[in-house]
Amino acid sequence: MFQQDYVMRMIRDIIRFLAKVLLKKDTVYYEFVEKENYTQTDYLHKELITLIQKGKINEAENLLFKKLDPSNKKHIELALDFYQRLNSLDDKFLEDNDFSREEIEDGVKEIAKKFGISI
Repeated sequence: MFQQDYVMRMIRDIIRFLAKVLLKKDTVYYEFVEKENYTQTDYLHKELITLIQKGKINEAENLLFKKLDPSNKKHIELALDFYQRLNSLDDKFLEDNDFSREEIEDGVKEIAKKFGISI
């Protein structure tokens, strides 16, 4: 339990660090525009959330990396929001869906690398 709490805090701190450096924000929360003005990134975010809710976390992560555009600032927010959401899931849900905190940590580090930051 202590180990998982430590990993969760470490992931949270990495996400906060990246938000501060890349977005100049203290927190990350992907915000939608009005529905009639949805962007491709908004639709991608909705699809990622749906996949997470269905327990298809690996599929969601693969989709994120397939569609990720490092030159798009909204994609930074999207990716950090994605991993923040995964980190907030309970261990049982992650385990039941073949995902781990370590995979979340690895994913966050890979995102950082794609945006030019080595952690």
